[in-house]
Amino acid sequence: MSITRHFVDVRNPDGSKRRVHYRRAGTGPVVVLVHQSPRSGAEYEALIRHWAADFTCLAPDTPGFGESAPLPLAAPHVNDYADAVLAFMDALGLDKAGAYGTHSGAITLITAAKRAPQRFAAIAANGYAVWTDAERADFGANYTPPFVPLAYGEHLAWVWHRIREQSWFFPWYAADDAHRLPGAHDEAALNHAMVMDVLAAGGSYAQGYAAMLQAPRDLPEPGAETPPVYIMGRNGDPLQAHVDRLGDLPPNWQAGKLVSDNDVEAAARLWLLAHPAAALPMPRAPDDQGYVAVTDFGQLHWLGDRAAGTLVLHAPGSAAEMVARPGVLAIDLPGHGLSDGFAAAPASLAAITDVLARGLDSLLTAGLTHIEGDGASAALATALAARLGTAAVATGGIARAWPDLSPDRFGSHLMRAWGLARAEVAFAPWDAVSVATARPMAPGDHDPQRLHRRALAALRARHVPELLGLLDE
Repeated sequence: MSITRHFVDVRNPDGSKRRVHYRRAGTGPVVVLVHQSPRSGAEYEALIRHWAADFTCLAPDTPGFGESAPLPLAAPHVNDYADAVLAFMDALGLDKAGAYGTHSGAITLITAAKRAPQRFAAIAANGYAVWTDAERADFGANYTPPFVPLAYGEHLAWVWHRIREQSWFFPWYAADDAHRLPGAHDEAALNHAMVMDVLAAGGSYAQGYAAMLQAPRDLPEPGAETPPVYIMGRNGDPLQAHVDRLGDLPPNWQAGKLVSDNDVEAAARLWLLAHPAAALPMPRAPDDQGYVAVTDFGQLHWLGDRAAGTLVLHAPGSAAEMVARPGVLAIDLPGHGLSDGFAAAPASLAAITDVLARGLDSLLTAGLTHIEGDGASAALATALAARLGTAAVATGGIARAWPDLSPDRFGSHLMRAWGLARAEVAFAPWDAVSVATARPMAPGDHDPQRLHRRALAALRARHVPELLGLLDE
């Protein structure tokens, strides 16, 4: 079962709109899956593929995480995150749903159910925290220091080691024998996935975490209306012990300690199947950002104006957001930004051109006048323009090199991405450093937030050396 990604605009309590990114798959009763901090809906992709046979799975990136905009609040409370789940359901036209949440996702959902019990058919919670006053004070002082991109990438070293050691100790900053976890690992791929979610969240990382670490035990009062809720904790999870802190539960609730994540997910599936919600039609997407499906490939992510006469193709290893501007359409190349990629390295320039052309066929609402290709994508723009019968324009210097950004256990790949981002500001192309290749710099080019986005785009990109080779032929 394929997972598709979407955007929807939700309404904030102050009347403003906020864009939410979410994943969807399956048919049948709706289940909303709320991820833990600091992850995104990507955390649930394996689970969604399994559950899509039984449910319509909807996995939003919560406010400020993944590709969802943050709440318009300086210090959001757990209630604000709970209301954001309800606002997401409102935007989709979803009156009622089943729901599944892990850790902070569980806290958010149980809080939402207390605030609007009629909106949930049932909730399954994988780890629900009941903090003591001492824990709240400790977490408040130590757990969520501000995450601020710094000019020379020092924040990348911090985030790598903070995430790496999160599997070694709980809390992560208590690096001593008393706080060791049984599931310690040093798997670069797992750590990298979580680090990428932190990098995508940026400053919202601390906000979302802080709200959950200060959340009270927020269970319904006796006799209050409530959906059925099942709270579970698996072996090795620090929150398993919190099952013993729950106290008296409503009569339609239950709690238990299970062995593994597989056991939790199996029990949650049965719980939600026993209390099904209705199905859901596909809602209308925003007009200036989204995904277009390409048969036998996946989805391409786009930004801008579908009726614009100009299409902009970013350079290999970059992303549409780095070249987007008013009055153009920008698209993430396959394997870049938020677009899907080929299962293996693309076999030919024609294969890439074919995917782009077929995507544009259903995406464009007006004809193109020309295609801009940044850097080495000039060759791709020329090939695509020839197929579509329009003109091509080359922009930027052509870089031929690409650093090895494969995740390693010490996080040094993050610093290579940051070094690329800084060099790209000063030289064009970035890999040819000389007086002759000096690039005129504009105010803000070295802004750490801009460098942060550029480094993140480089870390997301796949098969860049192979693409450069095809474009150089």
